[in-house]
Amino acid sequence: MTLVELRYIVALAAEGNFSRAAERCSVSQPTLSVAIARIESELGVQLFERAKGFVSPSPVGAEIVRQARLALHEADKIRDIALHGRNQLAGPLRLGVIHTVGPYLLPPLIVELKRLAPEMPLVIEENMTAALSDMLRDNEIDVAVIALPFELPGVQTMPLYDESFVVIVPRGHGWEGRNAINPEEVSGDDVLLLKAGNCFRDQVLGACPQISKAETDIHLGYSIGTLRWMVASGLGVSILPASAAQRPYVNDLVTVLPFAPPEPSRRIALAYRAGFARPEAIAAIAQAVREMKQPAFRLVAAPRAAAAE
Repeated sequence: MTLVELRYIVALAAEGNFSRAAERCSVSQPTLSVAIARIESELGVQLFERAKGFVSPSPVGAEIVRQARLALHEADKIRDIALHGRNQLAGPLRLGVIHTVGPYLLPPLIVELKRLAPEMPLVIEENMTAALSDMLRDNEIDVAVIALPFELPGVQTMPLYDESFVVIVPRGHGWEGRNAINPEEVSGDDVLLLKAGNCFRDQVLGACPQISKAETDIHLGYSIGTLRWMVASGLGVSILPASAAQRPYVNDLVTVLPFAPPEPSRRIALAYRAGFARPEAIAAIAQAVREMKQPAFRLVAAPRAAAAE
């Protein structure tokens, strides 16, 4: 059994469809199908249960898929060591970042990285925490920028910065002119939130648990940018991370108000596999963040990273 065939197994388990798995592996569907059948014949077990429009690992297949992922991870570590052993800051770095951080962290981060590590371009994957967690586990990205808490076996985290939440209201709102807003005041049907599945939404509800409303599309947005424009149009108020509520992202159609101390906030961190072959690349990202001129970020002294339990 070859590493290529192991990649076929992992791809089919992830996609649940022969056509998509073949596309992911850059081979034809017949090639992948024949390879899977050959592996099943060689092992003497059925790896996948098949039905019309349905492909799923069998019980023994699921165990083999897990082992295949481990084998591919170890093989990739050998390749990484060979490619980057001489200079860990040379060659692309696959960086994942959550949606509510990417637009506000990446511009200054890339500027600093171009100075600190000019031979290390970023291959950027912007996605939700759950998807980035899977990609980090499966070695599809090297490091992720996430919000804590974040737990994944075999993964370490390095805190980068804290960021306060702020309230934005449309011009003319009754809160305009207030010095600060208490978290318990943010309630009612005019509060706009991100759709379910976004970690920032969960953090907002943790800070203001009294928020409750019918889950209608009228009061939910797919992105922070959408929420800003919904507020600007006069639909309601919202809570944003401070970096998303400063120029050039906001305009004169909204007013930004701080929370009364202690302000609710989030902690942003790097997450990466224990034993990642390019620790200097992780250090370069952390150093780039420390040298940014971003007033919304309160830098955190990074402790020695520990593997997530």
